[in-house]
Amino acid sequence: MSITLFSELKLPANVDRAIQALGFVKPTPIQAAAIPVGLSRKDLVGVAQTGTGKTCAFSIPILVTLSQMPGKTALVLAPTRELALQIEEFWRGLTKFSPGMHSVILIGGVGMNPQIKGLQRKPRLVVATPGRLCDHIQRRTIDLRTTEILVLDEADRMLDMGFAPQLNQIVRHLPTARQTLFFTATWAKEMDELAKKYLRNPERVTVGQVSSAAPKVDQAIIKCSVPEKNEALLDELNAREGSVLVFARTQSRTDRVAKYLGSYGMEVGRIHGGRSQAQRVAALGAFKKGAIRVLVATDIAARGIDVTDIGHVINYDLPQVPEDYIHRIGRTGRAGATGKAVSFVTPEDRKQWEEIYRLLKRGGTQVAVQPMTSTPDTRPERVAPAPRPADHGQPHGGRRDRGHGRPNGGGGNGGRGFARRGGGRRDDRGQGGGNRQSERASGGGVVILNDPFRVRS
Repeated sequence: MSITLFSELKLPANVDRAIQALGFVKPTPIQAAAIPVGLSRKDLVGVAQTGTGKTCAFSIPILVTLSQMPGKTALVLAPTRELALQIEEFWRGLTKFSPGMHSVILIGGVGMNPQIKGLQRKPRLVVATPGRLCDHIQRRTIDLRTTEILVLDEADRMLDMGFAPQLNQIVRHLPTARQTLFFTATWAKEMDELAKKYLRNPERVTVGQVSSAAPKVDQAIIKCSVPEKNEALLDELNAREGSVLVFARTQSRTDRVAKYLGSYGMEVGRIHGGRSQAQRVAALGAFKKGAIRVLVATDIAARGIDVTDIGHVINYDLPQVPEDYIHRIGRTGRAGATGKAVSFVTPEDRKQWEEIYRLLKRGGTQVAVQPMTSTPDTRPERVAPAPRPADHGQPHGGRRDRGHGRPNGGGGNGGRGFARRGGGRRDDRGQGGGNRQSERASGGGVVILNDPFRVRS
């Protein structure tokens, strides 16, 4: 069974009223396929790209089931704090007209005592990260015996992050007679074992190609050397309008990239596992409100970023896990919107890019060329060197003149560009210095353009 309108579900009045208040009329494909299965009390594996509405797809069945079963509870596991916060925020909106359906969120980075007090209120929904939930299990501050529904959101990422032991510990404390819902953006062989262990005769709902990029993301790669990344990043920010999410590989790299961009007068937020929960929430909030245009993040911290209008994703570093490429670029082009993604590929990244390429091809992405067989050092000729700013914080040592400051506007999401290379300015026709190679994709493909680096709208 699949639906075209939420009204077809004949939901209880309190749930239907909340859906209308949220402005939902037509479900997304994953919602249309998964919600009826969830309401039927069957186990489910839901596979869909990031940003397609999976949270709603499991929250509605949870609310309907708990409304019909007083005393029962639900448990939702998420890989990161940010995603857990997004889920709990959506639940509060969905239960606006459902008294008594309060929730508690169990995540690291904050004190245990407020969470213990929240558990003592007998919440109907527990949203947790695996590590913190295991802490509560060990302290015996939570009783999971009333759990009627278990949801694993972004289950693939939980495996990637090494949470399998924690998941096994958690499941041992759950009733065997329960409904289990898996939601994921990618599917690997390891997921088969997890599904066999935790689910009973599940129905599988797949929307779109497994492991494929979001269909409305215009992808590109830029071949460059490691020292060129800084200039390439500033060039891209000058060329692009709207909000930009930049991915770096490590916490220290994230800090250095943010500091480097800040040295050009750019308002930049950063989130990674080394930041406090308050700092991460503040940075994400500023990004969502448009107070800052650029957010620099690691893979782990970026999970759960639910911002509907991110215009661009820039992979300053390629992800170490190929599937994370899908998750990264899924931050843009969400819910049917069109987005843009660009990745910097250095000679050292050759193997990683080939793995990503193969993943895209398996997922049905149209790829116009063969993967890179060689990646020469395409470092462009440098302009006359300018004095390097003191304590520049550059992540890779690139050099750039700061004299131009912020030529094109402020840090809001509608702003554009912040700095240009002295003597190497790119005009509006897109003529750029150097010979970095650009490989561009439209609609999820990868089309290689072996002409000089150029501005793309």
